[in-house]
Amino acid sequence: MPSLPDWRSHEQPEVAAARADSPPPSLDVEIRDIADTLIGSRQNVSPKRLVAPGPSSPEIQRLLGAAAAAPDHGLLMPWRFVIVPMDKRVLLAEAFALALTDRDSAATPDQIASAKEKAHRAPFLMLAIARLGDVLPDIPAMERLVSLGCAIQNILLSAHAMGYGAGLTSGQAMCSPRIRELFALATDEHAICCINVGTVVKQKRRRARFSPEDFTSTL
Repeated sequence: MPSLPDWRSHEQPEVAAARADSPPPSLDVEIRDIADTLIGSRQNVSPKRLVAPGPSSPEIQRLLGAAAAAPDHGLLMPWRFVIVPMDKRVLLAEAFALALTDRDSAATPDQIASAKEKAHRAPFLMLAIARLGDVLPDIPAMERLVSLGCAIQNILLSAHAMGYGAGLTSGQAMCSPRIRELFALATDEHAICCINVGTVVKQKRRRARFSPEDFTSTL
């Protein structure tokens, strides 16, 4: 029986070179399995269950580097992050408290104290900010918000890969003038959520996940 022709002999030189530089199939499978495990095992962790140690300076740079890999149509970088170190948490705590009393003048001392306490939980905290004003090229605001979501997910997965827990917190304070002033937000910027990272002090049972059939259809 004659041997089958080698289809690779008809490849363009640049294609053959790219194939030679690509990882072996076994490595592709390994990366896929790692990615599946990382994504599937990640859980949102409440800041109440996050304690020191948090990520080191080099690890923080890795988290931010992961954010930079998010899809960004038009290369607009339609988001930014502001790290709130421990010595500035008192400023965030005061902003949370004032945001509460601004919208509820009858807030009790316990409620105000609880609002302040939220700023002091996780050892690492930063605010995620979306830039949604007019831009060139004209990329829809919703698409830019998706880019921020991807950047945040990259951060969460990177933190999980490092062995840390991470979770998102938001609430009515994100829309408060107090937060806008503290973080010097421009008119086209919006505080979306806080990203909290630290060591998980108490594990919780993994929540059930939706099946692909629950959210997928065919046109």
